[in-house]
Amino acid sequence: MNPADDPLDQLAARYPEFIAAVPPGWRDDLPPGLVPVEAPAGALLFDEGSPCRGFPLVLDGAVRVARGAPQGRAIELYRVLPGEICIVSSACLFGEAPLTAHGITLAPTRLLLLPPSLFMAWSAHEPFRRHIFGQFAGRMSDLILLAEAVAFQRLDQRLAGALLGRGTMLHVTHQQLADELGTVREMVTRLLKRFEQSGWVRLGRERVEIVDAAALRQMSKG
Repeated sequence: MNPADDPLDQLAARYPEFIAAVPPGWRDDLPPGLVPVEAPAGALLFDEGSPCRGFPLVLDGAVRVARGAPQGRAIELYRVLPGEICIVSSACLFGEAPLTAHGITLAPTRLLLLPPSLFMAWSAHEPFRRHIFGQFAGRMSDLILLAEAVAFQRLDQRLAGALLGRGTMLHVTHQQLADELGTVREMVTRLLKRFEQSGWVRLGRERVEIVDAAALRQMSKG
């Protein structure tokens, strides 16, 4: 095996702060034969109400964590990229409670799933526990901003904001945008057509071209 293909070396490269916080000799703590879980894009990794099977660490790909029906109306809470942790999984393990959201891969994804018993054993190590709670704090700030946006911003403001910062050509469906915003596809389609009529975007099949980012930015600010 090429050393670059060693999943533990990849883990150390993707999660340097995480690895710095775990107890010394962490490689010996891992169960023998631990191999990455591989999933194609669109795979349901975990679902609401289910027990947490372990603590996921993403090596490649991305996971969308959302609340609501996996194949229906849902609102995106956050995404887990390589180097990031899933606080829903953490909360489930700490509280010994069912998962409160579902996770779906956005691209072909590889991840290591740490056994719950190992996660709890490492949590007795203060640097590790402090690192995990620090990640909690960051994610909670993002979720508070999301709650404020849902409660106080109009959908057209939120859609305009969702289109920004992703380049001038977005390869995305109206349904994907609706899922991200926690609304229905028909509403997103109606607003996108209004944006197009205003000359802010140009619509195509599964793509949105940004024509006037300044106007979208002004709309997102209300």
